[in-house]
Amino acid sequence: MKKIEAIIKPFKLDDVREALTDIGINGMTVTEVKGFGRQKGHTEIYRGAEYAVDFLPKVKIEIVLPDEQIERAIDVIIENARSGKIGDGKIFILPVEEVIRIRTGETSESAI
Repeated sequence: MKKIEAIIKPFKLDDVREALTDIGINGMTVTEVKGFGRQKGHTEIYRGAEYAVDFLPKVKIEIVLPDEQIERAIDVIIENARSGKIGDGKIFILPVEEVIRIRTGETSESAI
């Protein structure tokens, strides 16, 4: 089992979620986050004053999947989150040692 953490632009969330649902992935956690990478924020003007916006709004999607679903899920996220512009985001893949469903006590892949 692996955990996918994808940081994407907020306006791409619906496209990514629908595409993941289309390939049979329904469970995910979505969190609103802020951050920056190479784009290093930007400047905005408010009431005539220019100021720096260091942290940009992003969305983090977290999904735990069996190993055989990982590559397809990654492909779908990339296809649907890519705009071709700076700030499209990142995908992190982490190993998962164990999953336990609290309600039933199921473990491993049956708990996903």
